[in-house]
Amino acid sequence: MAAAAEIRTTTTSHQTTSVTTPRAVDLPTCPVCADSMIAAESSAFLADNVVSHLWTCDTCGYGFVTNHTVKKIACS
Repeated sequence: MAAAAEIRTTTTSHQTTSVTTPRAVDLPTCPVCADSMIAAESSAFLADNVVSHLWTCDTCGYGFVTNHTVKKIACS
């Protein structure tokens, strides 16, 4: 059986202010059954500022990949 995967691209922009937004807003939901995802099955650096995450839904078994561009932070 052939596997199908969906690739989504996002850019993370974490704010440095004291916003009390829960982190769960950054977590994906399954595009098939809309169940919440908690943790990626695996992650990998694709480039200096790109991280790829493999997600598999515990409810329906659908798998997909997200690619995140991470902004570099200047340390002083």
